[in-house]
Amino acid sequence: MLSKVIRTSAAAAFLLTAGFITAQEPGAVPATAPQAGVRVQAQPQPAAGAVATYRAKQILGTKIVLQGNAAAGTVDDIVFDSAGNLEYLIVNNDGKLVTVPWDAARFDVKSQTATLTITPEVYRTIPTYTPTTYPDYWTPDYRTTTYKFYNLTPRELRRIDRRNP
Repeated sequence: MLSKVIRTSAAAAFLLTAGFITAQEPGAVPATAPQAGVRVQAQPQPAAGAVATYRAKQILGTKIVLQGNAAAGTVDDIVFDSAGNLEYLIVNNDGKLVTVPWDAARFDVKSQTATLTITPEVYRTIPTYTPTTYPDYWTPDYRTTTYKFYNLTPRELRRIDRRNP
């Protein structure tokens, strides 16, 4: 339980510093009342065709659904590459974990579901692991094999040289 809280907090903090989390959802009421003389404007709605943004708490716990409306588990964790790009969702189904490329999921935040366009038969062939046996996500063979299950090609990884001051 504590490790899940730490992972969730770390992911949320990383998203916040990477600019993935917005300060408020569109139409949300401010957490504090405005001071006298301060005008509060509603945030503009995203333009049609705009890129969707998600918050970590909207993703974690999302139910994963396969073709034919078959349940596959829930999002237990998210994995970023060294450049801060969201790379994988970790789906938990009764203690068995499955790696899902971020690009494979189509989210419906209102219903807290994400759909994968693969069949339950294909999903059952994807290797699983446990919280104590995480794979090495960044080896070329693992990335290529994982993405193939979802009929995707992994994008090129970008590396950022982070230097300590």
